[in-house]
Amino acid sequence: MKSCKHIILFLAMALCLLGCGVPKYATMSGTPSLSKYKYVYITPTSERTSVTGGTYGNQYGVFGSTSSKSINPADVISGAFIKQGFVRLPEIDEDKKPQTIVVNYGESGRKSYGLAYSIEITIQLLDASTYEVICTTSAEGMGETESDDVRKAILKCLDAIF
Repeated sequence: MKSCKHIILFLAMALCLLGCGVPKYATMSGTPSLSKYKYVYITPTSERTSVTGGTYGNQYGVFGSTSSKSINPADVISGAFIKQGFVRLPEIDEDKKPQTIVVNYGESGRKSYGLAYSIEITIQLLDASTYEVICTTSAEGMGETESDDVRKAILKCLDAIF
């Protein structure tokens, strides 16, 4: 009985420690004033696909299943900017440069938290006519798959920007 209590206490402490490591909010340098901008150009990103699966067996046979999730970071970023009223441009137009933001996306690291890990991403906003940095924001995401990690981190960054 006493060892059962110790095991439960140990598991509760381990769960608390695993959940405490990931920052809840994004860090940002610069304060974005996006009121003078109407257009956005997002640099192309590659799609990330995560696959999870498992198998189990019993006296009747072996069974299994897999599931996959995909994410293209540029699409998630695009959706947020469109929702805020921006027009996404397929290329930078010379006439619209003074009113255009260039968005750069990058993965800036991975951190291990016990049995789990998080992916850190960075989003940078530039003025299209001067290429000066408007702001830079970074955040970590932790989910069930790498795609979930990236999506959560992007949404944290975009919440900080808007």
